[in-house]
Amino acid sequence: MEHRQLGTSDLQLPTVTFGAWAIGGLFWGGSDDREAISAIHAAIDAGCNAIDTAPIYGRGHSERIVGQAIRGRRDKVLILTKCGIRWDVNQGEHHFTIPAPDGSHVTAYRWLSGESILYECEQSLQRLGIETIDLYQIHTPNSVNPHDEVMSALLKLQEQGKIRHIGVSNYSSAQMDDIRRYGAIVSNQIRYNLVQRDIEKDELPYCRQHNLGVIAYSPMAMGLLTGKVTEDRKFPESDVRSNRPLYSVENRRRVLEALEKVRPIAEAHQCTFGQLAVAWVLHQPGITTALVGARNAEQARQNAAAADVKLSAQELETILAAFEGIIQ
Repeated sequence: MEHRQLGTSDLQLPTVTFGAWAIGGLFWGGSDDREAISAIHAAIDAGCNAIDTAPIYGRGHSERIVGQAIRGRRDKVLILTKCGIRWDVNQGEHHFTIPAPDGSHVTAYRWLSGESILYECEQSLQRLGIETIDLYQIHTPNSVNPHDEVMSALLKLQEQGKIRHIGVSNYSSAQMDDIRRYGAIVSNQIRYNLVQRDIEKDELPYCRQHNLGVIAYSPMAMGLLTGKVTEDRKFPESDVRSNRPLYSVENRRRVLEALEKVRPIAEAHQCTFGQLAVAWVLHQPGITTALVGARNAEQARQNAAAADVKLSAQELETILAAFEGIIQ
């Protein structure tokens, strides 16, 4: 597995990082814990020795599962987690209210007070069963807590040895510019795939210019680019894709047609559509790693193999042309 330096940090991330969003269950209609642990073990064995999680992924459940999975393997993995989305307080900006797999509803708030950040970090360390978080990321910006307060708390955690490096997620160039006035960040975690390429206009050029790592999440567009999300697929209400326009029947049809256009490339490399989509992301200048989730060991092994798919300039152009402007 190829590794790339994350910005100016001393972290060497595998090009495919295990994304632990889905194994938290919330947003994804539930999850099987034993399968999730097997998936993490398979990912580590395949060279994906970095795991990205967050407290809101299952309201702490994802972090707990990651903690169980890395017990006895802590020295083999890098742990990335986040702060700034609270489901257990009624403070800050309302972020979302969604149905949970058990039939209840979960309401979350964007909240980044200094006190909250310190508390969240302690909770994450306990759930993960570790002493230091390798990359601690602000999960999403808000307009309530000023960056000087936010960075002050993060620098305190860094001084205490509880976090090694500071990153952000879902930040625009202007937001990155502002927070960097108060302390160093090494990365931005942001969505990027063949049908969602907005970061090419702003965030990606900024990160390249300032030597910030880019952690690309949703490289398969939450399964849309695997070819398995057919027009007749039904998502449960507790699945985050159930009410998103991107997953409309018409868009699914357009994506399936585009995938057929690139089938010869996938076949030439003996890879799946999902692996091809991840490989395309990894070939883009400035991308450090792609976050890819897995619910079982076989999926984790397939995800890792995407790092081995080497595409030519002509193949990259053909893939991009097939998907250009297809989403309505």
